[in-house]
Amino acid sequence: MTISTSNNWNSAVYQLSKQGQAYVLVTLVGVSGSTPRNSGTKMVISKDDIYDTIGGGHLEHKTIKYAQKMLAVGKSGQHLEHFQLGSNLGQCCGGNASVLFECFAAVGVNIMLFGAGHVGKALMPILTQLPCHITWVDSRNEQFPNNIDTFQNVRQVVSEEPKREVANMPENSYYIVMTHNHQMDFDISQAILKRADFTYLGLIASDTKWRRFQQRYKHRDIDPTQVARMNCPIGLKAVSGKLPIEVAVSIAGEIINIYQAQKAHQLNENTSKSSKSPSTQQGVHWQEIKQLLTAQ
Repeated sequence: MTISTSNNWNSAVYQLSKQGQAYVLVTLVGVSGSTPRNSGTKMVISKDDIYDTIGGGHLEHKTIKYAQKMLAVGKSGQHLEHFQLGSNLGQCCGGNASVLFECFAAVGVNIMLFGAGHVGKALMPILTQLPCHITWVDSRNEQFPNNIDTFQNVRQVVSEEPKREVANMPENSYYIVMTHNHQMDFDISQAILKRADFTYLGLIASDTKWRRFQQRYKHRDIDPTQVARMNCPIGLKAVSGKLPIEVAVSIAGEIINIYQAQKAHQLNENTSKSSKSPSTQQGVHWQEIKQLLTAQ
């Protein structure tokens, strides 16, 4: 973990949110006595970096450790922790600090789109409005639109060998393969199939192209159960049409259908667990906030 001096906490929040990374926003919500920083001071802790400071020392050390535990759990949530700087942390200032931890989980849907052709350009504005982080890959830099920087949840990658980018994606990613080259499509899809940890793999192809790819997968000893998981032809069958925007809407609809089904499944699991738990409280209890306000 490194300390970043180039970004303050608010620019860090913007960048981490744009990249879909998990982070914890730490705020001193109440201080009394002698403390290193004033109430309202913030810092941000991500998996690999620290942005800004709440004053250093043992308080900040303990704060970072607690934030790392929240990140390891991988769920969004809030927690209020009270520290006595003298007796508990051994800091000479000897005051008290109440620290609010706000954990923002990583974006659940990570998409890698291969191809910046007509369909890719039509699809991207739709995907950018969804709760996902997108990596857009093409070997041709000139194919990307000039306004790509306006898409806050998109990372552009220019690669001579797009298949190598597959290794950079987390588990359970979504892959959309539709480059300008059939061999490139095959190499990319083969790399994804070998990983065997994708949530979605959609390949744009004619019937002839798809049959040839299936035969080639067999000759490369690709697990047939993984091939069976592929979405080819790509997109929802109920949405027909060959115009780029029609194909794009079909693909987006298929992806939305899959991640919404996953979200519903996770919600049912969490509800089932909560019903068995003696407490279903989330976030900071109101009594803690009341005590904090009256102590000011």
